[in-house]
Amino acid sequence: MKESQKTIEKEFVLSGVGLHTGDKVNIRCKPAELDSGINFIRVDLNHKPQIKANPENIIFNEPLPRCTTIGKDDGVIHTVEHFMSALFGLGITNIMVEIDGRELPGLDGSGKEYVEALKKAGVKEQDGAVYPFELIEPIGVENNGSSIYMFPAKELKISYTLDYNHSFLKSQFFSSVIDSEVYQKQIAPCRTFCLESEANELKSKGLGKGANFSNTLVITENGVKENQMRFDDEFVRHKVLDFIGDLYLLGVPIRGHVFAVKSGHVLNIQLLKKIAKQLEKYKKKTTVEVVNISGNRVIGHDEIIKILPHRYPFLLVDKVIELEKGKRAIGIKNVTINESFFQGHFPTRAVMPGVLMVEAMAQTAGVVVLTNEIHKGKVAFFMAADKVKFRKVVTPGDQLVMEVEVVRDRSRTVQVKAQTKVGHDIVAEADMVFSYAGAEYLD
Repeated sequence: MKESQKTIEKEFVLSGVGLHTGDKVNIRCKPAELDSGINFIRVDLNHKPQIKANPENIIFNEPLPRCTTIGKDDGVIHTVEHFMSALFGLGITNIMVEIDGRELPGLDGSGKEYVEALKKAGVKEQDGAVYPFELIEPIGVENNGSSIYMFPAKELKISYTLDYNHSFLKSQFFSSVIDSEVYQKQIAPCRTFCLESEANELKSKGLGKGANFSNTLVITENGVKENQMRFDDEFVRHKVLDFIGDLYLLGVPIRGHVFAVKSGHVLNIQLLKKIAKQLEKYKKKTTVEVVNISGNRVIGHDEIIKILPHRYPFLLVDKVIELEKGKRAIGIKNVTINESFFQGHFPTRAVMPGVLMVEAMAQTAGVVVLTNEIHKGKVAFFMAADKVKFRKVVTPGDQLVMEVEVVRDRSRTVQVKAQTKVGHDIVAEADMVFSYAGAEYLD
């Protein structure tokens, strides 16, 4: 399902201290163009390197533990996870961040102040779509008693178990579907934490220089030192905050059900790398990258039924992802086992009837020609088909990508060439002719 890309309405500045480096740092967040993504610029360096938030720019071998670092060339940025998490929570996909240091400001140790600043700047929808990646195959990573497993789902749900052998920090469990409201109210305010023994060890190594009792929950045997909890289970909620921020480095929102036990940044990133590989694998096999052609837009189900007279169970186009009115289009049909025709074709081995593939191409052609203003108020009737070929079997789980091109369009008839693919394989093709009639014919 598509969502709108978003950026901020106006720029803003935040200042603070890096939790780990202790460096004073300023960031200036600016609106960004459609499809530009999330980018950081190290303005304090002479060549001002631009670092895109994506899996390729994640750096593992950095001397700072307990945070996520991205970098390019000699420019690095530490502790990006809280800011990335806030961007995910508000659905922001495009933003430019100028930073004059090597670590993002820690602020209060949570995502709360980032969310407040972004909302104050205003979140603006842009005229372009972002398609969340729905996990297709289950994946998992584990190491030394920690694990993350993720399974396909239509929404992002995180079930996280935190388990410390500690007198105060008992086992905690948090599970929820993560949407913007849940994130802002239940996740964003949750602060980073560490055991008192860990804090002392980090300090001895010259780390955690910007941490204090206000921005970090320091846990003793008797409770939190010089601070108050915002939630009884704030620790596990902060782990969820970190996890969301790490996964948003994919570059698009993710959908799936996550089961995590005692995971940290290293394991999170290992999972992210596997998700990125799966995204690339299925982008090549089952999807077509949407090319933004001036004047084009994605047409979803609600608009298709305003163009075509077809209805369930005979509406065979889920969406049109590319359209040049009156010229060409790419339509999508997701084939599922719930299709009514699989009850009889064939019950023991489901195969999509070839004639319905032709019909799906014909309906995609209908969207192309009937969005042309000169044919407003008409319907298109299938008149003839030539050079029809079925090259491969289509079964449940396949995605039909139907490419349609108008060859000749006259006042009463139109000729169309169509081709359907599953991945890179052509499964059906045909030349088709349609005749026009007034829409009142169906009244």
